[in-house]
Amino acid sequence: MNSIDQTKTTDTANLWMIGMSTMKSSMLLSLVMAIIKGVAGIFGNSYALVADALESVSDVISSLLVWLGLKYASKPPDEGHPFGHGRAEPLVTFVVVGFLILTAGVIIYQSIINIMTPHKLPAHFTLIILGIVIIAKELMYRWVIKKSNSTNSTALKADAQHHRSDAITSLSAFVGISIAIYLGPGYEAADDWAALIAALVILYNSFMIFKPAWGEIMDEQNHSELIQKIKVCALEVEGVKDTEKCYVRKAGINYLIDLHLEVDGSISVFDGHEIAHRVEDKLKSCGWGIIYVSMHVEPVRTNVEC
Repeated sequence: MNSIDQTKTTDTANLWMIGMSTMKSSMLLSLVMAIIKGVAGIFGNSYALVADALESVSDVISSLLVWLGLKYASKPPDEGHPFGHGRAEPLVTFVVVGFLILTAGVIIYQSIINIMTPHKLPAHFTLIILGIVIIAKELMYRWVIKKSNSTNSTALKADAQHHRSDAITSLSAFVGISIAIYLGPGYEAADDWAALIAALVILYNSFMIFKPAWGEIMDEQNHSELIQKIKVCALEVEGVKDTEKCYVRKAGINYLIDLHLEVDGSISVFDGHEIAHRVEDKLKSCGWGIIYVSMHVEPVRTNVEC
């Protein structure tokens, strides 16, 4: 293994470690939030808070799945998987989306039942609990989304959206409970309507999480910024006249590249091969997560006789 490959492997391993460490912290916070909200919702007579706790429980389960997915996806390429195991990441994201949809369905069902069934007003202390939860979850969202951007992890982005979804559902519960408490008898169902609205927000976030993961599985070409950087980088290598096609496949936090190079048609096959290797090495060492480059060399005429 040359020095470039060693550096690439080390950098990739570090990114995977950051992702898995982030997921552990995320799971711990979600578990604490679920317990606090569940206990407060039961004793405070607030189904919106109980529904919020259910959403946090789904966060814990999905975060565990994401952590397991990241752990598997971080395995280096082997004989059976020459492009690595990164595609496990979006597959796990689909499971996360399934849990979100299931959670939303349970909340919608129970909210409708509660709206049709008279019950007591929520307790005042539930608002204090929700205020703390909203702040904690929003801060967690900002931290995880920052980590997801630094690692370029689809699964971490999904987990970050979980925290934002949880903050939104908590905010919805806060509004609903406030209406029920301060407007008094006759407005008890405001708490349940808040839970229903929160479930709809969860469904919307599920779609927003599903979309990029589906694009990754389908090799959607939505990497225009990276493609432009690849072309500029390739042109910096001596002997490269221009670039033609450039396709990008995302695999977890890494990228697989198909690139067409144009070189002087009068040079030898050996020289064209050497130019292609220099481009490959340069792209892998740029720190963009590129672990594989498939190169096609196109000859171009530089001198045309009249």
